[in-house]
Amino acid sequence: MRAVPLLHIPAKVTVGGFRAAGIFASLNGPNADSDEGEMQTEILLEPGSLAEAVDERTRQARANGDLLPIETEQEHITDAGVRFLVRVTASLRRKEGDKRRPAGGEQGRPASPFLPPEPELTVAEVSTGHLAVLNKFNVLDRHLLIVTRAFEPQETLLTLEDLRALFACIAEYPSLGFYNGGTVAGASQPHKHLQVVPLPLDADGPAIPMEPLLAIAARGSVGRCPNLPFAHAFARLDRPVAAAPLEAAGQAAALYLNLLAAVGIEVVESDGERRPSAAYNLLVAHDWMLMVPRGKEFFRGISVNALGFAGSLFVKDRQQLEVVRTAGPMYILQAVAGSGRQGI
Repeated sequence: MRAVPLLHIPAKVTVGGFRAAGIFASLNGPNADSDEGEMQTEILLEPGSLAEAVDERTRQARANGDLLPIETEQEHITDAGVRFLVRVTASLRRKEGDKRRPAGGEQGRPASPFLPPEPELTVAEVSTGHLAVLNKFNVLDRHLLIVTRAFEPQETLLTLEDLRALFACIAEYPSLGFYNGGTVAGASQPHKHLQVVPLPLDADGPAIPMEPLLAIAARGSVGRCPNLPFAHAFARLDRPVAAAPLEAAGQAAALYLNLLAAVGIEVVESDGERRPSAAYNLLVAHDWMLMVPRGKEFFRGISVNALGFAGSLFVKDRQQLEVVRTAGPMYILQAVAGSGRQGI
């Protein structure tokens, strides 16, 4: 693959109509000191504690009926050199039809189930700005949501603080982090939340089914993987996340902006907040990041989120499974990926 050099942005250059210095200041979060770039939040998660905390909270939540796992059957479909994992379930309709609704939002904000999150599902304080919460309707064990303590829209830019919290979690055990940037990208809640799922995704193949197609790229650069047929940008971190999670998060914050630019997504201002100009999915693994711009959420009624681009799809029933077999998983990913110019 031809690696695209990092976008080294001088402080006075504008990107998407904004001074780059202001954009990078926003990566320090809403409470950051933009002059000093000093973080106003700190990591509270004790290293080595998350797996035990997740397992204990899961045990209690299951016993008390607070966790509602979605039972699935697994199928495999090989396409374009990837052994896709497709989980088939009818109980997704239970999630869609769940009659409980969070309390109404304040000051014109949307309702949020994370203000506050259910205590029975809350696992840990990750940072002074983030909590780790079990996914109530989980398909995978140890499926965590990393939610902001205060309301932030899901469509706003990720901040350095968001990435520090995410990396602190994925450094705890083999796992994959991801972000659905907008409803078109599969986000089901308006309150900002990143997600962490354990690896392997599939016990019978690569830990991440798509990983064999991720070409070896120069570390610290942004480019494309020639074997991925959908729009994307890919980057490798200098060091594995587990080796130095907070250092890796700092590099990832810069790469994040470069990835957005590489897929044609600009930084725009909306309602006084800096947001990406289009929806996208972001995957963060042990030493790489993959971003995919999104054009639409559904393919013939099948919702695709970030895990689809890791090689894992979810369908409601056998009829949808046959749609995936007939069309091919890789074609579906091509169909829902965008050019970076669609709205969020």
